[in-house]
Amino acid sequence: MIIKSVIDTMSKRQSVRTYETQKITASHLNEINDYINDEHHLIGPFGKKGRIVMVQVTNNVTDKGIKLGTYGFIKNPSAYLVGITENNQDSLLDFAYTFQKLVLFLTELGIGTCWMGGTFSRNSFEKEIQIGESEFIPCITPIGYPNQKQRIFDKAVRLVVKADNKKPWDKLFYDTSFERALIKENAGLFEIPIEMVRLGPSASNKQPWRLVLSEDRKVCHFYIEHTPNYSAKLGYDMQLLDMGIAMCHFELACQELNISGYWGVEDPNINPLSGNTEYIVSWYLDR
Repeated sequence: MIIKSVIDTMSKRQSVRTYETQKITASHLNEINDYINDEHHLIGPFGKKGRIVMVQVTNNVTDKGIKLGTYGFIKNPSAYLVGITENNQDSLLDFAYTFQKLVLFLTELGIGTCWMGGTFSRNSFEKEIQIGESEFIPCITPIGYPNQKQRIFDKAVRLVVKADNKKPWDKLFYDTSFERALIKENAGLFEIPIEMVRLGPSASNKQPWRLVLSEDRKVCHFYIEHTPNYSAKLGYDMQLLDMGIAMCHFELACQELNISGYWGVEDPNINPLSGNTEYIVSWYLDR
């Protein structure tokens, strides 16, 4: 159960690619297993349920002797948490929403994580885990205790994906329509939840979320700005995972601030930014 300030956790959390050689303690492993085995943690706002499987490794080799491929991006992980779901929009949104909740839970335990969608060998993980006919692995995360000394490689990766450069409000958030940028001071109750969306992780730091706040400040509409052909080779829309993360951050911030509301899908028919802009979901204030 999350007992710390999740807003603080979301603000400070960073991807970890280099871990201490110390294995995760038995008590922490028990907490993680309890979490991923509780089906309430695996169901998102659209009612879809994914799966998460833990695979422990030594030098990236499983107990079955299978070497898991991460192309040199990850060093000294204790284990991997492998996400499994179906390849459709609602399932991907729900999966990312629940997986990010798990990532934040692990962060509060002092355990490092790193979302990986395109930089690992799916074949190697599929040899280790039973995958149903309609299932696939959208992403994984290594887990372990963070090594306080970042490798030069880690710093280079952050630089390449511009991980520390988040787009400003006027490039992401809008007031009533896409013709007017949303000023932070005019966001009302939603100022902090929207800022938590801005700070969320996304594939290659593309930050595809675009939010439009209604004139009465009671509804926040979530849109995706697709990067053309970004993940075509993977066979699924990886940027939908980013939208699930955005939904997770927004809702958790609202919960901490006692802002009561709910998700719904009713396209407001706002003229889009471009042909790549697509409506996803809306958050409605309970007032």
